Parts: sequence; structure tokens; C-alpha cells
Amino acid sequence: MNYGFIKVASAVPTVQVADCRFNVKQIESLIAQAEGQGVSIIVFPELSVTGYTCQDLFRQQLLLDAAENGVMRLLDFTRQLDIICIIGAPIAVGDILMNCAIVMQHGKIVGIVPKTYLPNYDEFYEKRWFTSAQDLHPTAIRYAGYCGVVSPEPQLFRTGDGAVFGVEICEDVWAPAPPSNNLALAGADIIFNLSASDEMIGKHDYLKSLLAQQSARTISGYVYSSAGFGESTQDLVYGGKAMIYENGRQLAEGNRFSMESQMLTAQIDIESLRNDRRNNTTFTNAQHVVTIDRAHIVELEQGQSRDFTLERHVNAHPFIPSAGDMARNCEEIFGIQVMGLAKRIVHTHSKTVVIGVSGGLDSTLALLVCVKTMDKLKRKRRDIVGVTMPGFGTTDRTYDNAIALMQRLGVTIKEISIVKSVNQHFEDIGHDPSMHDVTYENSQARERTQILMDLANELNGMVIGTGDLSELALGWATYNGDHMSMYGVNASVPKTLITYLVRYVASTVDEATTAMLLDIVDTPISPELIPADDMGNITQKTEDLVGPYELHDFFLYYFLRHGFSPAKIFMLAQQAFQNQSIVATHYDDDTIIHWLGTFCRRFFAQQFKRSCLPDGPKVGSVSLSPRGDWRMPSDAVATMWLEEVEQLKK
Repeated sequence: MNYGFIKVASAVPTVQVADCRFNVKQIESLIAQAEGQGVSIIVFPELSVTGYTCQDLFRQQLLLDAAENGVMRLLDFTRQLDIICIIGAPIAVGDILMNCAIVMQHGKIVGIVPKTYLPNYDEFYEKRWFTSAQDLHPTAIRYAGYCGVVSPEPQLFRTGDGAVFGVEICEDVWAPAPPSNNLALAGADIIFNLSASDEMIGKHDYLKSLLAQQSARTISGYVYSSAGFGESTQDLVYGGKAMIYENGRQLAEGNRFSMESQMLTAQIDIESLRNDRRNNTTFTNAQHVVTIDRAHIVELEQGQSRDFTLERHVNAHPFIPSAGDMARNCEEIFGIQVMGLAKRIVHTHSKTVVIGVSGGLDSTLALLVCVKTMDKLKRKRRDIVGVTMPGFGTTDRTYDNAIALMQRLGVTIKEISIVKSVNQHFEDIGHDPSMHDVTYENSQARERTQILMDLANELNGMVIGTGDLSELALGWATYNGDHMSMYGVNASVPKTLITYLVRYVASTVDEATTAMLLDIVDTPISPELIPADDMGNITQKTEDLVGPYELHDFFLYYFLRHGFSPAKIFMLAQQAFQNQSIVATHYDDDTIIHWLGTFCRRFFAQQFKRSCLPDGPKVGSVSLSPRGDWRMPSDAVATMWLEEVEQLKK
């Protein structure tokens, strides 16, 4: 596998009922296309060699013999191909007939999987012709040159690249306890389903929900292929459904009701699936509930290596919701933040909340959360004390926006300059104020935090932290300065998502407030600890120092959420920021690698700050709380990660 990806295909050939020669020809054509596109595994519909709707013709020996001859032809066709093919055919096993999936590679049958659950209700009469795997005893057979045993026991297949897959057939996934449950718990990364599901109003949407949930429940890839054009329409219509899922997310869907053969491909990230399984203790515990030691693993052959090209879409901003409408997404996020803060206010009996308002993104979002919280608690907004604390680097732009925002929101405004007290502090510790070093900067941050903490004591309130997830990842916070608060509402909200949320609020307010909020979004991100230039503009721009936040948020997501290596993160970043048709910014390889190294170095070096964070609500799938998602020793070294980044430069 390349970076943990494997390319799979769901194929829906046109068929002629009971015409095995025609059907095999269609299957061959799709196999050839798939092999040419670098597909590793391809699956076809249920009973694809004969057609699903043969009905009592399944009792005709001529049809069964023709199906076996058709399978032999496919074996000969695939003899020189690396692709693994999964086709459907009726097979006589001893004295019974079974609806089977046949797995073949390099001209050999490597496994036969019988259908477990046979629908025999409403329009289905499969028990009229076939026997369930539940009624099967292990039976030796000779079929199309294959000498082996057909058994009801779970059967897994491991490719030469190490991917493990299992097979179930149509109704199996509709059962209360699908075979794919046991297959996944036994180690199957991907489930292939050969199906013949007829069309009814509303059924397709239900099926999509079912497949999405099954792939999510089993933390697996799920590849589904269902019978299409050419099946008998005597009483039913088969629309030809092809779908591919990965852990609950649909990667691709074919065209229903197509009159032509079609093939759907996608790359499934097995490394991501395995990482999620390792992290999910519920999945691990479930392995003790079922009997999986009986699963038989078939080892498949290694194919020739091919050049790898990532074909799937990679979202450049993975923290920003991609599904649903903006209002619903944002209100849900605000709802989480508001409920967390409301509980803390009620629990501590705080009369006020105190927040530093700088006119920047983070404090703007935190202030908006405070306002929504007080509204929900039916308390006066005047109980919110917004404090602006001008210092050596404060610009008119941020100061004016801070004051205007607090005025429009109707909160209590306090202005406390830190210049005099910080200068006194410099004198006390003997620091030259012309030296704009880390002491110069951090003294200001700590003075601001002291003011907020003492003011909260004075007003029987609590200090609301404004720092965000991106800053915590990079350690871009002054220890015991803006690093500290009594409740951090933005603790698990990354910078890219904060921009999204503030833009949403800007779309819901009056024109003047909209303009102000959008100006805050457009203001360069800065702690404003260094004096402005002669024109009053910000000189200390955070992204010039630590790198673009949209890159760091991207790195953080794949590092933390999926546990990917720097090499894989770099490959994904290339796809996200170079090969997409629409992205916010284009970054070349050197830029990505440079800031990836910065991310790795700072993430490891700054863990000590994350080890003592104040409480804050978890909002998304990634959090750095030392009491929740992320536990890391403060003294861990980044050597291996940085060595891999260096290798990317060569």
C-alpha cells in the first residue's frame, strides 16, 4: 500500500439474464479497465455471471455448467493480471446450491464465500433455489479448477500489500447481525458486498444510511455493487447501485438507472481506519464478545509495484464543516461553547465574567460566546466586563474595533493601560525597555492576565480565556500569561474555524457591525507586543513568525486525529494546497516542508504548556486537553519526526 491507501472499484456491468457468455464478456471489459487504472480489488454484483433474476432457471444444470465455464474463462482472462476480482455465481456444493462470491487472482480461485442470509419475504424467494451458509457443513468441492472447502466459517483475504478484506452478499448487510460485524472484528479493513437490490421509493436513501452506518460501526471501508440494467423487469427494477464508503463517509457513488456498464473507483485509507480502531477501545472490547478465532485467512499474492498518485479530494481546511448549511454548523458549535460556559458560571455562582478584548479574532469569538451565554441564562449583558488593555504595540485599528464591538454588544467596558505598570516592572527587574526581546513581550502578556485575574476577584467574576487550539498546538502563548484563565471557551477551536464562526456572525447582524467583524477577520493576526511602525500598522505578525495557520491547522488535524507521519501529511498537503481547483492559498513544496518542520518542533517543545491548561469545552474531534484527548510527556523529543521532515527535502 502507498501511504496506507488501496484503490478499489465497484463495477456494475450490463447483463443478459441467463446468458453467461455475454455477462462474462462485460465483466472482462470492466476488469481490463480497472487493471489499467491501477485498481487492486474490484467487486461485481450478486450472481453477476448468470444474472440475479434467473429464478427457476437456477435449477437447470445447463445454466450451472455455463456459469462454471464462464468462471473458468474469467480465470484465464485474469491469469496475467494482478487485480483481485470478486464475482457472483451459483455453485453446487454437495447436494445443495449456494449463492456465492468467488474471489480470484492470477488465474486462480482463492476463496468461495456463500451467502448467509437469504431473503424470502415480499418480492424475494431465494430459499426456493439456494441454501444459507448457516445450513452448510464444511464441504470439499471441485469447481472451475479449484479444489478446496466451502465453509460457513468467517473467511478473510490478505493482499500482498497487507490489506485485509472480507465479503458479504446483499441481504447479509440488512440483517440484525451482519457477517461484516465479525469480519471487521476479525481484522477486515474493507468489506465488499455483492448485491442485487431492487428499486423502491425511499429504499435507496435508507440503503445509503445503512451502508454509511455499517462502515462507521465497523470502522471499515465498505464497497457495494448492485445489479443493474439488463436484469429482468418482470416485477422489479434494478437500478445499478455502486457506492464506496470509509468509516461512515461516502467516498464515491455511481449513477443509478444507467443503461451502460459503469465502474466506480476510490482510494481507501487503511492506515486511518486502523488508527481509529486502535484508539477506539469500544471496538477493541467488542472483539471479546464474538468468536473470531475461527476466521480463516487466505494469503494473496503480491502484485507489481506501481507509481502512486493520490486521487481522492483532500480538504485544505479539515476543521471547517463541509456538510450542511453554515448556520446550522455554527449554531451547533456555539451551542457547545455556550452550554459549557453556562454550567461553569452557574456552578461557581459568578456574578460577572471578565474577558480581555483586543480587537483580534480570538477575543472576538470568546466575547460573542459570553454574550450568547448571558442571553441563554437570561442575565444582563452588563455582567460581562470587557477589558481593553492598550500596550506598547496596540494599534488604532484593533483598539477601535475592540471598543466598537463591546459597545455594539452592550457589555461593560473597562480600559486599563498596561504601559505604566509594565515600565515599572521593567525598572524593578532591571530590563532595558528598548530591548524588544521575550522578556519585553511576555511581561506585557502576564501583566494583562494579572489585571484580569485581580479584576475578577474584585467583581466576583471569572476570567474567560481567549486562546485557541492552534495556539495551544504551537505553544504560541505566554506561560502564565494568556496561557492561563478560569475557563477557556476557545480551547478546542482552531484558528481557521474561528474565522469561519466570526464570518457567520457577520452575516447575521446589521451592516455596520458586519463591516467591523469582517475588518477584524482581515486584520493581521498579532499579539501586538512590539510597537507599530511609523504609519501605525502592526509590525509583529504571528504568521510571519510561526507560519500560516491554515497549514498548521492542516498539520494538526492529520497528526492528532489520524496519527499520520510527516511524509504522509506532506503528501496530503500537496494534494490539498497544490492540486485542487479552488483553495485559499497555494503553497509550494519548500514552504510546506519548512512549516511542517516548525510544527513538529514547536508541538513537541511546547507540551509543558498544554499539561496545565484550564478547563474548556471540547468542540470537535480534536482536542489538546491533558484531561481528555491528548496525554503526552512534556519531555518527549521530536527527533524521528524532524528526521523524516529532513528526508522530504531531499
